[in-house]
Amino acid sequence: MRNLKSKWLMSALVVFLIIIVTIFIFNRKKPIPVVYPVVATQPVGVEDVNIYGEYVGRIRAQQFVEIHARVEGYLEKMFFDEGTYVSKGQTLFQIDPTLYRARMKRAEAQLNKAKAQALKAERDLNRIRPLFELNAASLLDLDNAIANYEGANADVAVCEADMVQAQMTLDYTTVKSPIAGYISERNADIGALVGPGSQSLLATIVKSDTVLIDFSMTSLEYLNSKSRNVNLGQTDTTRTWNPYVTVTMADGTVYPYQGLVNFADPQIDPKTGTFSVRAEMPNPDQILLPGQFTRVKLLMDVREDAIVVPTKSIVIESGGAFIYVVRPDSIVEKRFVELGPEIKNNTVVERGIIAGEHIVVEGYHKLTHGIKVEPVTNVEE
Repeated sequence: MRNLKSKWLMSALVVFLIIIVTIFIFNRKKPIPVVYPVVATQPVGVEDVNIYGEYVGRIRAQQFVEIHARVEGYLEKMFFDEGTYVSKGQTLFQIDPTLYRARMKRAEAQLNKAKAQALKAERDLNRIRPLFELNAASLLDLDNAIANYEGANADVAVCEADMVQAQMTLDYTTVKSPIAGYISERNADIGALVGPGSQSLLATIVKSDTVLIDFSMTSLEYLNSKSRNVNLGQTDTTRTWNPYVTVTMADGTVYPYQGLVNFADPQIDPKTGTFSVRAEMPNPDQILLPGQFTRVKLLMDVREDAIVVPTKSIVIESGGAFIYVVRPDSIVEKRFVELGPEIKNNTVVERGIIAGEHIVVEGYHKLTHGIKVEPVTNVEE
């Protein structure tokens, strides 16, 4: 009986201990897991970066020639259609040549007369000279014959010059194109009196299969280009690239051809602090019109193997710019950097980080220097 009671007490004690242990296990405090800030990271890479400058440019023709009347007269004919292409040497206008043709004939007659007088003077001299040698003519007679001969030849030279001048004046009545290009509307009507002076302009011709684009750059941009050994307007065979321009049309489209900078003013305008730059652009389809304003994009430099980071990863504060760099042990460092030019959504970093390091691109607002994070690699679209 006593043994039975002892066994019962023992069983009750075991059950009690089990219950106590179970209650202890379920009621003890569980350890709180450590949660690290989750940040998006991206490895730092290198790439060749094109540095551009954007400006307002004005287009002008490669050649712009005014056609003027060089002689006075009534405009008789026009041999072109306004606004069309004309060839070099093509006849454009005809000025009444009647007066100048008469002057030409007069000059021709004067020349023939002078030649006849010179021939007679030569014959007289040839007769006098043997007579003088035979003492049959005086020295005065010989001197007079020589003077007449030389004077007659001088008259021939004068008349020949008058003849050339008369011929040139007659030729000026036929107005020809000095260059090939597109001609404007006429500035004088048929039958109008034209000539040197206020009524001399007849039309203009524009050669625009190649155009020039003028724009201005600041003195700071000049210094920056010099620091990178870029001489605008000069071809450099040591580089794999040269400064070229593209233009954006009024409808926002980019003109399909590129032009090269072929001139940079050697001095800066003290009034504006800028200097003039000129580029030459092909224009075979006459899309670019002289006098037109356009947006110019100039390739100013190519940074080879540049450190480039997303601009959104950069934090700007009063002390400068910094980026959070994630070490291999997931500890972040607040790294101050020196920034270069910004290109679209990226920025060149001159100093402060190296290629291969991981930087925080999202989630840096919850970070401080030296904390541990849970990095998640950012996948660029």
